[in-house]
Amino acid sequence: MVRLLIIFISILILSFSFFGDDFKDYPQIIPNTSESIEMIAIKGGKFLMGSPESEPLRKVEEGPQKTIQISPFWMSKFEITWDTYLIFQNKELETSDTKTLQVDAIARPTKPYVEMSFGQGKNGGFPVCNVTQYAARAYCEWLYKQTGIFYRLPTEAEWEYAARAGTTTPFYFGDDVLLLKDYAWLYDNSDGAYKKVGQKKPNAWGLYDMYGNVAEWTSDAYKQDYLKELKDPISDPFIVSELLYPHTIKGGHWDDDPEMLRSAARIPSTPRLKQRDPQIPRSKWWLTDAPFLGFRIVRPMIQPSKEIIEAYFALPPTDN
Repeated sequence: MVRLLIIFISILILSFSFFGDDFKDYPQIIPNTSESIEMIAIKGGKFLMGSPESEPLRKVEEGPQKTIQISPFWMSKFEITWDTYLIFQNKELETSDTKTLQVDAIARPTKPYVEMSFGQGKNGGFPVCNVTQYAARAYCEWLYKQTGIFYRLPTEAEWEYAARAGTTTPFYFGDDVLLLKDYAWLYDNSDGAYKKVGQKKPNAWGLYDMYGNVAEWTSDAYKQDYLKELKDPISDPFIVSELLYPHTIKGGHWDDDPEMLRSAARIPSTPRLKQRDPQIPRSKWWLTDAPFLGFRIVRPMIQPSKEIIEAYFALPPTDN
């Protein structure tokens, strides 16, 4: 995995120096469907990752702040919704000429025993929830198989860079907690459930629901002393993990208090998220007991080699 990490970072660094005419927002059409994913072009740059000691309600694992160089990438404008996730989950798709399209190139979750939004809603733009890190990565692999374009989960650094959108304050709109209700669904205004994506104000880069609604997976293994161990400055950090736990979760969710929605806030995944797997014993890896946890996707500006892509998707599932 060390070699994967080195090559992965090298390609990201190379991409920072290249901006083509094609580096702009675009819709990723899901082949043979009417669904698409809006992708926002995020220009690379430097930012201060983590929170200063003076930030109210910060935690020690959010520091010390480090200067990070981020290469350009695209990020999905909204959290991934059930509308596209269920296409991935289903065994068959109906094409425009009514013929059945088989999409069994990769493994996919079996039909759940229970309704997996837990009554929060699915059709029409609700964010997917109750998916493990493994399932979210498999969705990215499926999308790659369908489009030929490498999509993956954001690194922790990419996620925070995108959320901040050039700001250094606790929230991308400043430090006034009272304004959160205009930008996020959280405990105070969610009525105990997530909402359709895109109903609150976006950040300066046009990304919606970076705070609240559902919390979001990143690609990185979680390390409590993550920033402390980074050399300053560093480009495109990424902590590879071969284990299911812990990975870093960002953004907070609909049942969280304001401090968990700050740009620097970070929490680890734990086995407790699967203490009630509704697919037991049919599935060890696909679903969580977390109706507050979803994800969004990114695409690096320069596509890595097939070898690197396959290595990213080959990271094995585990119960550890």
